[in-house]
Amino acid sequence: MVDKRQQIIDAAEDLIAESGFQGFSMHKLAKEAGVAAGTIYRYFSDKEDLLLQVRLAVVQRNAEVVQRGVNNAMPLKERFRTMWLNIFDLSRTNIDNLKNRAQYDSLPCMRNHETKEIERKMFSKVDKFFTEGREQGLFKPLDNPVLAALSLEISVTLARKQALGYYQLDQTAIDAAIEASWDAIIKH
Repeated sequence: MVDKRQQIIDAAEDLIAESGFQGFSMHKLAKEAGVAAGTIYRYFSDKEDLLLQVRLAVVQRNAEVVQRGVNNAMPLKERFRTMWLNIFDLSRTNIDNLKNRAQYDSLPCMRNHETKEIERKMFSKVDKFFTEGREQGLFKPLDNPVLAALSLEISVTLARKQALGYYQLDQTAIDAAIEASWDAIIKH
């Protein structure tokens, strides 16, 4: 038996990827998911709740990929390289994920404290990595989200531009980009 809640979330994610939030309606969702419109409200209180749950499902999936192969016992630089490459590969191979990210981030319900805390916990290994680096005096004294923006999020930009054909990075260029990203957050 198919989990209808998951079926609705998957259909919503597909619709958002295809036509964005502007083209998203509960009627279209019901049709895409193959359920009656009323069925959606058995699982979600309203459209905002549905969109939040879709976002959290996407974030959870991304968190698992980003943190794959990362062990908190690994040296910091090895953890960094693993996460950077995981993000680069995810971003390079899943362009729809990148398109949806900006849309999800712009929704007012996504910026509340509770949602941010849930997402921080999903990325616990990333959060721990930056906290440890600061506590060890290796990283600049910046908040974790700022450190992430200066280092790991660069891999998203590079992968997106490569996927769009702006350039092709070979392994030497990728290694250099990882070093430059690392250099951006360490104390000199």
